[in-house]
Amino acid sequence: MKQFFKLLCIFQFSLGAIESFAQKPASHLVGHPLIDSLQKEYSSEKYQKQEDTNNVNMLNALSFACVNTDPVNGIKYGEAALALAENLEWKKGIAAANGYLGVIFFSRSNYPKALEYALTSLKINEELGDKKSQASNYGNIANIYNNQSNYATALDYYSKALKIFEELGSKSGIAITLGNIGNTYTNMNNNPKALEYTLKALKMSEELGDKRGIAADLGNISGVYTSEGNYPKALEYGIKAIGIFEELGDRNNLIANIGNVGECYLAWAQDTIVKQTPGEKKENLQKAIDYLKRAIVIANEIGDLDYLQTYSQNLSDAEAAAGDYREALSSYKQYAIFNDSVFGRENKIKIINLEMKRDMDLKSLAIAKKHNERIFFIAGMVLLLLVIVFVLRNYNSQKRSNTLLSIEKKRSDDLLLNILPAEVADELKEKGTAEAKYFDNVTVMFTDFVDFTKAGENMTPQQLVDELHTCFKAFDEIIRKNHIEKIKTVGDAYLAVSGLPLPDHEHAVKMVKAAVEITEFMKERKTTLGEKTFGVRIGIHSGNVVAGIVGVIKFAYDIWGDTVNTAARMEEHSIAGKVNISETTYDLVKNKFECTYRGEITAKNKGSLKMYFVEKEA
Repeated sequence: MKQFFKLLCIFQFSLGAIESFAQKPASHLVGHPLIDSLQKEYSSEKYQKQEDTNNVNMLNALSFACVNTDPVNGIKYGEAALALAENLEWKKGIAAANGYLGVIFFSRSNYPKALEYALTSLKINEELGDKKSQASNYGNIANIYNNQSNYATALDYYSKALKIFEELGSKSGIAITLGNIGNTYTNMNNNPKALEYTLKALKMSEELGDKRGIAADLGNISGVYTSEGNYPKALEYGIKAIGIFEELGDRNNLIANIGNVGECYLAWAQDTIVKQTPGEKKENLQKAIDYLKRAIVIANEIGDLDYLQTYSQNLSDAEAAAGDYREALSSYKQYAIFNDSVFGRENKIKIINLEMKRDMDLKSLAIAKKHNERIFFIAGMVLLLLVIVFVLRNYNSQKRSNTLLSIEKKRSDDLLLNILPAEVADELKEKGTAEAKYFDNVTVMFTDFVDFTKAGENMTPQQLVDELHTCFKAFDEIIRKNHIEKIKTVGDAYLAVSGLPLPDHEHAVKMVKAAVEITEFMKERKTTLGEKTFGVRIGIHSGNVVAGIVGVIKFAYDIWGDTVNTAARMEEHSIAGKVNISETTYDLVKNKFECTYRGEITAKNKGSLKMYFVEKEA
């Protein structure tokens, strides 16, 4: 479920209050009308006659106004503001420019740059003794760490921000920071703490009469109650949030809350612990479908890819749970086609351009050859020897050019094969796009390193990256040897699938065999390196998935479906050095491997699942 962060800490300079956001800036605050207005003001005679602190403030305002719609120009305005402030030796303006640049790079997910600018702004504000700006800096630094899942550091900076806002008596700053602390605890799955802080934030927002803050808090409280399985409470708060966002005309947050209510109904219907009649379950599934479709309609209207991705997948899950498998598959295909249409168009153009360049090079060589031959003919027999020399030189040049073109083509082909299965790469080169496909019988594996943070404390950053590379390289070799398709790595997690893009009736056996080899490799490495490496836990489940290409920039081949979610739950309930498999996978490999039945274990959003530890090959 997407969480909705309240407005972050407030930058207070001579510009007035400008708010930054943990997720997307609200469209009503940052957009083209505001940019047009500021640009018109900046081009007036007042600002063009001299370069002073007013110009710095205006450039900073333009920089922040461009955060959501034109970040490239936003960075240019911010850098211009910083250069002018430094030229004027105006520390307050320098701190402000660094702060705004940090917000822009944060919005682009460039966290190293965002942190660099935010820390510089903080240092200057500490020298100036500007407490309110320091609190803003602390809050924004906390957001950076929060988005990198460094929750302990994020909470430390939020606490510093909260302390200053309390000293200053800034109720809006307190409300914002309490909400962000609540969301951090939500990310940590600490629901009691999350609820404690978010309810405090709601009370403060109500005292301020801040409707947007109230709606954001209601939405976040709804998310916490959903995680706890208290669905009536979750729906009560979520539906209130929808009403306020409708009143405010805030379509971004409206979509998110409508989608979250749909997800809540879906979680309720799928919860095997909470008692419900078949009729109640059917009603909850239908409401989930209705809300998710409503969210998708609005997302289509504003072209929000993130929401389309999330809620199309959830809609497919809801339709599958309701027994409407045709519509479930259609929802997956619609989403995949939506992504592929963008990806295919861009990459088809790139491939066409590459082929056109190759044809033009060959034509140029042919024209040059004919021109040379004409000159040689006119020169006559007297220059025969020179003609032979020139022909040979031209031939060698053409041969070298063709060789270079072949090398470049092979390089591009190798690059495609490194990120896509061969069959998908061939389809992409032939058609310029690749359709999503449904696979009935596959096996999905998730791996995750145990005590990764603890191990990192005993290594330098370079040693940590080197160890990750060594381990994942070994994993790659093992799955390649067993004819398994690697999907991706996310941080210290590794995802692979067996049985696609070509069907393989041995998909489960091959995957379990590879998993056992991975655990043996990591055990040997642990024996050798001790605390300088990690333990690994593995989860495996077999079933069906939808696979296809997503994205436009740094596109990737990915898989979706309940099978992927269940494999992730298998990994979560495994332990270091063990391979945890589902009952479905066990039925496929029980004649090949000795396994230990673990009993039924409750998994998040899945109910009770039978699990088995793989011991060894039979």
